[in-house]
Amino acid sequence: MRDGILVINAGSSSIKFSLYLSNGDGKPSLQSKGQVEGINVAPHFIAQAADGAVLAEQHWPADSNLHHEDLLKHLIDWVEDNLDDARLVAAGHRVVHGGARYSQPVLVDELVLNGLEKLIPLAPLHQPHNIAPIRALAKVHPGLPQVACFDTAFHATNPKVATTFALPRELTDEGVRRYGFHGLSYEFIARRLGEIAPKIAAGKVVVCHLGSGASMCAIDNGRSVASTLGFTAVDGLPMGTRTGNLDPGVILYLLDEKGMNSKQIENLLYKQSGLLGVSGVSNDMRVLLESSDPHAAEAVDLFCYRIRRELGSLAAAMGGLDGVVFTAGIGERSAPVRRMVCDGAGWLGISLDGAANLANAQTITQADSGIPVFVIPTDEEMMIAKHTRNVFKQIRQAAQ
Repeated sequence: MRDGILVINAGSSSIKFSLYLSNGDGKPSLQSKGQVEGINVAPHFIAQAADGAVLAEQHWPADSNLHHEDLLKHLIDWVEDNLDDARLVAAGHRVVHGGARYSQPVLVDELVLNGLEKLIPLAPLHQPHNIAPIRALAKVHPGLPQVACFDTAFHATNPKVATTFALPRELTDEGVRRYGFHGLSYEFIARRLGEIAPKIAAGKVVVCHLGSGASMCAIDNGRSVASTLGFTAVDGLPMGTRTGNLDPGVILYLLDEKGMNSKQIENLLYKQSGLLGVSGVSNDMRVLLESSDPHAAEAVDLFCYRIRRELGSLAAAMGGLDGVVFTAGIGERSAPVRRMVCDGAGWLGISLDGAANLANAQTITQADSGIPVFVIPTDEEMMIAKHTRNVFKQIRQAAQ
C-alpha cells in the first residue's frame, strides 16, 4: 500500500491542496491538486488530476455559513475517498515564518503551535492562516501527523552580517533581524538547477522569485547567503500590493504628519502599495503590461529597476555571479519583465536571446553569454511533500 502525503497551503480566503503518493523510498508523485476558494463568501471546491483534468467540483451559496474547518473536512473526505490503493499518512503545511528557532521542518504539537502563534506579528497576513488549518485538521483528523515546513528555514545559512540590523543589541537578541522568505521555492530551485546545470549550481547564483509576492536570493553552492526579504515579508522588491524596501522615516512621517495609526499603516504597506499603488490600475503584471496608462508603465519600470539593483547587490554579497534564475508566476511567464531586467544587466555579462526569452525556454541567454540565465518553474508543494515524507519516515523508524 502506498503512502499518501497531503500538502496544504492556506490563505485568508482559500485552501490549496496537493496529494502526493509514494512507493517505498520512491519520489513523491503528484496524484491530484485543487483548492477551496471563496471561503466566508461563496465557497467553491475543485479537485483536478495531475494533468489538470477536473475530478470533482462543488459550489456552496453565500449563506451556507461554512468556515475553514467545515471546508477542510470536505477536502479531507474527498481526498480519503480518492486514495485508491493508498492511505493518508501525514499532512505537510507551508508556514511562512519559523523565526530563529525553526531551521528545519518540524512535527507539529501544541508546543510548536504556541511558538508559531508568537510569530504572527512578523507575518500578519500569512501566519494566522497557515496555523488555522493545522488546528482544524487536528480536529477533523486527530492522530494524523502534521509537519510544518517553513519559508524562512532555507535562509538559516545566511551569515550573521547578512541578518543583522544596525540596532541596539538588545533588540537583535530579541529576534529583530533579517529572516528571508520564499525559502521553499529557493530550495526547490537550488536542487533543480543542480540537475539542469550542476556546475552553475555549485557556483554563485541569484534566483529571482517574481510573483504577487516577490524576492531575490543569493545562493552560493546551494546555500542561501543573502535575501531581499528581511524581518517581515514586506521588504525588498515592490510586490503586487506591498511596498518593498522603504525608508523607515516614511513610517514616522505617516504617524506624525498624517495621523495614521499602526493598523492603517499596515494596510497601506501590505495591501495598497506596490504595483497597485504606483499604477493605480492593478496589482497584476499581465494587466499592467497590456495597459496604455503611463502609470502602469511606471510601475513596471520601477519593478524591473529594483530587480536590476538587487541583482548587483546580491552578486556583490557573494563576490561574483555565475548564473541567474527566474521563477514564480511573473518570472516564469513574463518575457517583457525578463527582457527589461536582462537588458539592463549587460554589464554583468548577460546577453539575452530574444527568441528563447519569448518562448519561455529553459535557457534564455545566447550561447556566448558570460552569465547564463535560466527560467525554471518552481514547485513549493513538491518540496513540502518531500520534507513531510522524510519527517514521517523518521517517526515510522522510531516507532519500529
